[in-house]
Amino acid sequence: MTTPVHARPIAERIDWLMELSRAHSASFCSPENHLARQRYLAEHNTQIIAMKCMDGRIHLPYVTQTPLGVIHPFRNLGGIFELGWPYLGDMLADTVQQAVTQGRRVLIIITYHYSKGSRERGCAGFDCDREAAMRHAFQIRSQVEKLFGNGHRTVYPLVCGFESDEDALVLHGSQERTLDLSTIPVTRLADMASEIASLCPDMPEPVQRDLLPLVEGNIRHVNEIRRFDRELNIEHREWVICLGRGFDFLHAPNVALIIGPYSPDLSHPIRQAAGIIKSNMDNGRVPDDGFLLLCSAPYQEPGTHKARAELKSAFLAEFGANVIRQAYPDLASRMVARSAILHWPERKLQVCES
Repeated sequence: MTTPVHARPIAERIDWLMELSRAHSASFCSPENHLARQRYLAEHNTQIIAMKCMDGRIHLPYVTQTPLGVIHPFRNLGGIFELGWPYLGDMLADTVQQAVTQGRRVLIIITYHYSKGSRERGCAGFDCDREAAMRHAFQIRSQVEKLFGNGHRTVYPLVCGFESDEDALVLHGSQERTLDLSTIPVTRLADMASEIASLCPDMPEPVQRDLLPLVEGNIRHVNEIRRFDRELNIEHREWVICLGRGFDFLHAPNVALIIGPYSPDLSHPIRQAAGIIKSNMDNGRVPDDGFLLLCSAPYQEPGTHKARAELKSAFLAEFGANVIRQAYPDLASRMVARSAILHWPERKLQVCES
């Protein structure tokens, strides 16, 4: 019987993780996926941004049956964001401006997640409190409206719940109405265009049209999930802390805690993540022989841009390691720290020489 990944020695776990990143890059760059992505973007012009939790279960391309690279992710501990953060606000504004310059509208999907089967499988960033996570998502929506306007003609913020037992989406529309996709059979796919229009009457028709494939894909996905006896991975078994950007390949559940470089106080989420890793070791959920601190910065092209990514990643690795050493000295003695850069056009991760 094959030993589960989370139970293997740390060196084997790191090798498995690197192979996962290589497989993701190969899949992303394959002719079939490249052409599917290009065709999809030609047919669906809306730029889709997702603001979501670091939890590996929240993998929107998979649960909506959407080609990799179509949805632009922003990931952080607990899905906690504040658009007043200088770096995050600038990144989001630049992403929107780039889309608008290309004549595209923008759909910002603001997610929170929960489990209908067990409160403990909810979002650890909000102490598994669904209502608190949902309130935060609506606060982000208000900030998006303050930043880009509440007319919604160009930028549309959509709060979306993610029920992680069945990977089902819950869309929040106007006047506190919701559309729970777990309740809809595949026989009703033809009704979804009118359902979206009724739920979000202020959403521009082109955005409704481009949201529709995600809704239909999720309904099909949920119905496929129900055909199998799915393991719900109740226990937290994370053994990786990811700091930075470029971790799209990490969509395996309960493997990594992903911290985006957005908050002005990165030390707080790093300490939280380290505490979760320590708890996992102390309770025997993962071996106590080591954990990985993996830092990454993306770049578009060689030269200065690549060199800058190397400096960013090295800084994050040193910063993160120092925070963990100060907060958890014993845990830090079992830390394996790696800095990496990611070639964004190929989603190719390269570990830097130490």
